[in-house]
Amino acid sequence: MTPKGLCDHCVTRRHFVMTSAIGFAAVSFGATRLAGLEQAPASAGAPDPKLIEDLVAANRILADQGIVDGYGHVSVRHDRDPNRYFLSRDLAPALVTSEDIMEYDLDSNPVDAKGRALYLERFIHGEIYKARTDVKAVVHNHSPAVIPFSVSGIPLRPVFHSAAFIVEGVPVFDTRRVPGPPHLLIRSPEAGRALAQTLGSKPAVLILGHGVAVVGTSLPMAVGRSVYLEKSAKIQSQAIALGGQVTELDPEAARELAANDYRRPWELWKRTVTTK
Repeated sequence: MTPKGLCDHCVTRRHFVMTSAIGFAAVSFGATRLAGLEQAPASAGAPDPKLIEDLVAANRILADQGIVDGYGHVSVRHDRDPNRYFLSRDLAPALVTSEDIMEYDLDSNPVDAKGRALYLERFIHGEIYKARTDVKAVVHNHSPAVIPFSVSGIPLRPVFHSAAFIVEGVPVFDTRRVPGPPHLLIRSPEAGRALAQTLGSKPAVLILGHGVAVVGTSLPMAVGRSVYLEKSAKIQSQAIALGGQVTELDPEAARELAANDYRRPWELWKRTVTTK
């Protein structure tokens, strides 16, 4: 019914104006709220181009060496700001190019996502960088020879000189330690923090029935450790299968090699993947 003193046209017009105003206010409020929630962190600026080149190569090397397949990822800390790191968008490592590399803050928020999908387990990287100022690169992989040591109760031991860093210990993280519904993936900051706590000062941490996170003071070190951790796990499994006592490396001698930066194999691996 038309209110007294108003024509039908006036009522229609007033209804339109009021509805539009309410709608605009709701949209504006929503946009402000979303902007506040999704505000991206500021960039730390362009890195040394070689850093991105090496990160792309690291992805390709890990795939070429059979350490990752369609899954797994590798990151590197920003060379200009320790509170930023670089990681690919959600993509199989063998396919990563420089265009896929994204900058993140240590809460694992992207600086400029551009609508691209993100790795669910990026929190592995951000939380380890928060906890370990010495770490410059992180690899997460599911290399098959390593996983049995996450579920068997038999620890990885230093049995191979090229993986002498194992002498420092490789603890096992159980995702059931994280409060809330159980998840097998490190898909939240809380899970990432718990993983980083288990890692402590060690060179790597196994994730129960899942894989491993490996760290290094450089990309070549993190990649090299990932490759030789897999090789050492195979050697240890073969030695166990032979029966009898498995002899570990002398701890003092192993520690002399634990800081190996793997520069020699890195140059070979990098040339291999960049000339294919």
